[in-house]
Amino acid sequence: MTRTRVLAALVMAPVAIAAVLLLPTPWLVAAAMVVFLGGLWEWLRLAGLDDGVARSALLVANLLLILSLVWASASDPNASLVLLKLFSVAAVVGWLLVAMWLRNPALGSRNSPRWRTVKLGVGTLVMVPAWCALALIHAGENGNRWLLVALFIVWAADTGAYFTGKRFGDKWFKGHRLAPSISPNKTIEGLLGGMLLAVLVGIVGGWLAGAAAGELPLVALVALVAAIFSVIGDLFESMIKRHAGVKDSGNLIPGHGGLLDRIDGVVAALPVFAVGQIWLGF
Repeated sequence: MTRTRVLAALVMAPVAIAAVLLLPTPWLVAAAMVVFLGGLWEWLRLAGLDDGVARSALLVANLLLILSLVWASASDPNASLVLLKLFSVAAVVGWLLVAMWLRNPALGSRNSPRWRTVKLGVGTLVMVPAWCALALIHAGENGNRWLLVALFIVWAADTGAYFTGKRFGDKWFKGHRLAPSISPNKTIEGLLGGMLLAVLVGIVGGWLAGAAAGELPLVALVALVAAIFSVIGDLFESMIKRHAGVKDSGNLIPGHGGLLDRIDGVVAALPVFAVGQIWLGF
């Protein structure tokens, strides 16, 4: 890791943690909306939409969609947040379809009008449900702690994969890489190390967030699945960047690229964590 990359992370991580722990839910989801829409702006460029006016129009359309979800949820007399839940469930299904797409990464690589339209639509299906899931998690009981657990699971999966891959890459699965045509440096050893660390972080974090001892195996299961989905999100963004012929989604963050480069795993993992938490009841 470069010094610039480490310094940027040392600034971003405390800010994100403080925001999750200290901000009330309305303020946090407003801040998250800005971040996710920033990621969407970069996504639209990767999808082949270079016209700034057209990109701005689509960004405003997504903003209005989020605001309409806020209005509808606030108007719900039962405070069930059912629309946010439906969007989160739809996102889980959508990411399963993305996993199938990753099996054929050349699909959509040509910048045809049809595939450009598909990718533009996928941007909304990625960012808006992730925002819904974030709002759901933070609005629940001990929601600030649980959202931090979800984020730490993603960060642990990424960090564990990096260091395990550096130390053990190609030693156990010689000649076999995770996704060589999408991200050649990712190893199966790294994946396993990342999953192990993510599960451990999920268990410890779940205990600190208030989960009962009997619920910790359920938390571990959700942590594992969320970590797997975070890898799918990372690979998906890498595939779209390869289609676009770029290394980073942007240059906003020194040493890290764009916003999308930092949240690609988060946007895939949050809906899984939210749905798992609601379904399994921890």
